[in-house]
Amino acid sequence: MSKELMIERIEKAQKEIEAKREKIQQGKFRQNYHFMAETGWINDPNGLIYFKGKYHFFYQYNPYSGFWDCMHWGHAVSEDMIHWEYLPLALAPSEVYDDHLKGGCFSGSAIEHDGKLFLIYTGTCNNGNGFEQAQCIAYSEDGIHFEKYEGNPVITAPEGVPTDLFRDPKVWKHDDTYYVVCGASQNGFAQARLYKSTDMFHWEFVNVLAESRGEWGYMWECPDIFALDGHRILAVCPQGVPSEAEQYQNIYQSGYFIETEETRTVDASFKGTKETRTVDASFIEWDMGFDFYAPQTFETPAGRRILIGWAGVPDAEYSSNPTNEGWQHSLTVPRELRYHNGKIYQLPIRELGQLRKKEILPEKESYVLDNGCGELIFDGIAASSSAAICVQIGTGCSLSYEKGLVTLQFTDDSGAGRGKRVARCEAVHKIQILMDVSILEIYINDGEIVMTSRIFFPEKDATVRFLGQAEMIQAWQL
Repeated sequence: MSKELMIERIEKAQKEIEAKREKIQQGKFRQNYHFMAETGWINDPNGLIYFKGKYHFFYQYNPYSGFWDCMHWGHAVSEDMIHWEYLPLALAPSEVYDDHLKGGCFSGSAIEHDGKLFLIYTGTCNNGNGFEQAQCIAYSEDGIHFEKYEGNPVITAPEGVPTDLFRDPKVWKHDDTYYVVCGASQNGFAQARLYKSTDMFHWEFVNVLAESRGEWGYMWECPDIFALDGHRILAVCPQGVPSEAEQYQNIYQSGYFIETEETRTVDASFKGTKETRTVDASFIEWDMGFDFYAPQTFETPAGRRILIGWAGVPDAEYSSNPTNEGWQHSLTVPRELRYHNGKIYQLPIRELGQLRKKEILPEKESYVLDNGCGELIFDGIAASSSAAICVQIGTGCSLSYEKGLVTLQFTDDSGAGRGKRVARCEAVHKIQILMDVSILEIYINDGEIVMTSRIFFPEKDATVRFLGQAEMIQAWQL
């Protein structure tokens, strides 16, 4: 093991962050209340957990540039999921199983075990046999300084599973047993593979928890299993699903399956059996916008199920922000989940309300958001499948509803190459919009439909105009 090497590389990364932090934070498109890395590139949220009185966020991180490269784990803590304190990096590549320029410490999750904070992550390397991915353990007494397990890796790809398609372990505990679900591929079909352990170090394969029959792609990234309001959910990010007119519009998708008595997508006790189940066709996308991927959920001490996603998409054809600012990407605001009408609704956590400053009054039916940062709610909208409405955002972005379709569209450079995304909806009665300098989150009908997109206004402030009828309109500076 190279414990000293990991410490050395974390220290090197921290020096890089210190040297660039002040300049990068002056960037034109830096956001105010969405979580961003201090410098460099961020993608998947990892290891979301409440531990010893604080919420911990870990995240995929390259501190050295605004591009994807050798992956580290960034780390921050919060008491309210709104205000964050950055901590030293939790993980850096240092071992034969996770030390490669185009590999590193890939995504994973966190859990408390024996009073310690455990991380399980995908180590990715290339030692001459192509890229190899395996699941590894690190742990910490104080929740800040981590040590990699000397017996890593603890789970390796079995025969028939390509070694470069086996990643993103999500851990949970049921009774006295720990379980991990990993994304994988076998014979060109996506899988969620289940493992169990009693000590977090020694793992036993249980079964293929669920698999695609081909219609849901060749690989499932970032699998997640949880219960919500009595329903069992399997969330995955499929790769290799063809786009359709109103579905799967991004290059890769994020969504979930709901267990039913007919499909038994997820075992009733989460313990798994020797039976392999195929999933049914009721795959529901989390977010219908341009920029959403790799979400992870966790449960708060009060039992709220919270989801956070990466406000980006791998291999997208459009831009995320000018990389000459030295950073790229952010996470969505934390969203609370609830089950309603056969699907999951998402809403910004209520803690976000503490950011509301002054109420914005309309100016000639328009709302001006200083620095492009604010919240708007249009409620009691008179819109059905036969009635049209439109929200104009800046000069070249619009959200419209007509003939049963919600459309988010860019017609100028504020979309940085983004065009149009649509979502089918029987009626629209409420729209909530969060704007934060260079990101836009739209919640329709209290989270029945969500659309996330980056946006780059040419001017400092942003003007929003509502064309339609609503019983109540509220706007706040954030």
